Amino acid sequence: MTTKANAILDKFPIPTEIANLDANLQKIVSELTFNHSVENLKLLFSFLDLTSLNSTDKPSAIAGMTEKVNAFQTKFPGMPNVAAICVYPALVPVVKQILTAPNVGIAAVTGGFPASQTFLDVKVIETYTALAKGASETDMVISIGKTLDGDLDSIYNDVEALKQVSGPAHLKVILETGALETPELIWKASILAMDAGADFIKTSTGKHQPAATLEAAYIMCLAIKAFYKATGKKVGFKPAGGIANTPVALQYASVVKSILGNDWLNNHLFRIGASSLANSVLNDVLQIENPGFAEIKYF
Repeated sequence: MTTKANAILDKFPIPTEIANLDANLQKIVSELTFNHSVENLKLLFSFLDLTSLNSTDKPSAIAGMTEKVNAFQTKFPGMPNVAAICVYPALVPVVKQILTAPNVGIAAVTGGFPASQTFLDVKVIETYTALAKGASETDMVISIGKTLDGDLDSIYNDVEALKQVSGPAHLKVILETGALETPELIWKASILAMDAGADFIKTSTGKHQPAATLEAAYIMCLAIKAFYKATGKKVGFKPAGGIANTPVALQYASVVKSILGNDWLNNHLFRIGASSLANSVLNDVLQIENPGFAEIKYF
């Protein structure tokens, strides 16, 4: 580990709670402080980054998904809309041209997504271009291979460079926690990303297994709490990858509520990357409000 990373991490010792991670997490999940009420389900829906990141994504399909977001609150009055639509950079102009729903962001995955195995100059150009074409926020990936090789400065350098390009646009930093080998490395990556300027830290690309885990969420939320206590800066949290149904999503929301508190229960500080989850939460709301309602697939 090099000097820059050491100097930062020395200020943030690994907390003792991580040693009792399993027991602490089991308590949070069993208590489920963010429960299955209709109010919570609607709030949960507002946290969603509606995501399509397939190699087969067609402009016409992304256009159709965007039209459904535009029509959503007319079709389902009383429901909030999703927080953002998340797509590959080349599809940002499609969303930008069609999106009319208010307060819905356009997120682009950048930074050599999903592997980050490209040059920093390319990552900068990709991020700049995505924003210029209409993205309002970007989701980048740390240099995972370099991180595993012990080059933790690479995390800081990449995030710092892309935040300079992003300016006020939210920069979400994907740690790919399933590839990181220890809880300590997840902690270190979280701290370095936040210190370098991340507006959010995010678990996963969804392209590597395991993707999001509650264990990683617990560690990352502890890091966000420690960083806020030391700096006064509130950094957001985004789990993504494999969160396909409402019960699992409620567990992640309970981790956030238990560690970070109600201040983080809004889509400025908490997002969930999802595709099928949107239909799961929507159907749960509709079935509570209209018992006997037949399940639908809207998105």
